Amino acid sequence: MREAVYNSAILDAIPDIISDMATRGLRLTSSFPHVPVLWMMFFVATAAFAADWSVPETQLARKIAAVTGPGAVALTVENRSSLNRRESEIIQNGLRSALEGVGLRFVPDDQAAAAVTISLSENLTSYVWVAEIRQGANESAVVMVELPRPEGSTGPRDSLPLTLRKIPLWAQADPILDVAVLEENTTPTHIAVLDAGKVSLYRMQGGKWQLEQALEILHARPWPRDLRGRLIPARDRLLDVYLPGVICHSSSSAPLALNCRESDDPWPLAAGGSPTVFPSAGAIDVAAGRTSTATPQTKAFFASTRNFFTGVLAPGAGKFTTVPKFYSAAWLPREKYTLWLFAATDGQVHMVDGVSDQAAKLGWGSDFTSVRTVCGAGWQVLAPGSGDAAEDTLRAYEIPDRDPVAVSAATDLPGTITALWTESRGDTAIAVVRNRETGNYEAFRLALACSQ
Repeated sequence: MREAVYNSAILDAIPDIISDMATRGLRLTSSFPHVPVLWMMFFVATAAFAADWSVPETQLARKIAAVTGPGAVALTVENRSSLNRRESEIIQNGLRSALEGVGLRFVPDDQAAAAVTISLSENLTSYVWVAEIRQGANESAVVMVELPRPEGSTGPRDSLPLTLRKIPLWAQADPILDVAVLEENTTPTHIAVLDAGKVSLYRMQGGKWQLEQALEILHARPWPRDLRGRLIPARDRLLDVYLPGVICHSSSSAPLALNCRESDDPWPLAAGGSPTVFPSAGAIDVAAGRTSTATPQTKAFFASTRNFFTGVLAPGAGKFTTVPKFYSAAWLPREKYTLWLFAATDGQVHMVDGVSDQAAKLGWGSDFTSVRTVCGAGWQVLAPGSGDAAEDTLRAYEIPDRDPVAVSAATDLPGTITALWTESRGDTAIAVVRNRETGNYEAFRLALACSQ
């Protein structure tokens, strides 16, 4: 799937490079006579090779031209990697030269036969350059090249285009299954906290959370050992509660009550439960110069005696009405479809685009989700590490093709993640962590901000 032809062009150019290095080495030794000539030549040659981007530039230019053919294009290059500004500018100039060399010329958008957006991205081990090509009403095409990051270089840093922030919401000794923000001004002012026995409503008063009401959850069967649950704000009432084999609906007026019943109805994967789950998503995409499909209202059946989803979807993801049993899901709306990611119980991540199902081991653990932003591609996946450490970290990723690309630095958490759900608006998520030192459960709101 990937091409890794990085050496042939460099080898062909070695005689010229060596000659140039020798000249530079002699000049340097005239200024530093105590430094051996061969060592200085080696130093300069190493620096030159480290900064030589011509091979991947040429590779990507040829792949783009194979899609567009020669002609007029509108070109945009975005640096979403940890490369510094100088290196980014060098690469951008090199890409322009390489594209001109294969017959493309650059014009404004309204004069272009194709629009080409190149993202300079990276993952944990490699630089990944991705080109999205749009031609008229045709479906966009994506081509990419990948090149190893030099040994000794650091991974994605704070210079990445997004910053992941965590905002503390609530902490308690009993396990927290989910938290829903019901009202907010600049910060949350009214929240609901779900645990095994109740939904607790808190209101911020005088800078402190004050208990407003506790709603008992009635159920006939014992809960499974590893209990999971969700709080979903509703349109005609305050909220719905999803638990294994049980669904509860709140009343619509105060004093509130919960009406709980045994049910195997599917759980919403995207919170909201209506065709306009994220009513401002379209406006945000337009403001960012993009359009995207609305999030489909896919639901999944939860195993009432276990801690995972059975894999049965309603409605399905394209032609797929079933996927492998999974713990969590994330969705990335594209122009004409939605890419679904499922954290399967076998440790693999299944990427389902409605036509194909590709599985990969990404080391993300069992909990991940997605959020909508005005940054980058507009939708990102929030995923932790493998879950083997005493403390988890979270990072934002984009998936331009089928290879995740880190777009934020890692954010440390005080323990291991026990729940991770997207909030109803779609632009934030709730993470619940069991604190390694205190043993308490702590809920955080997660938000992404554009770094630049």
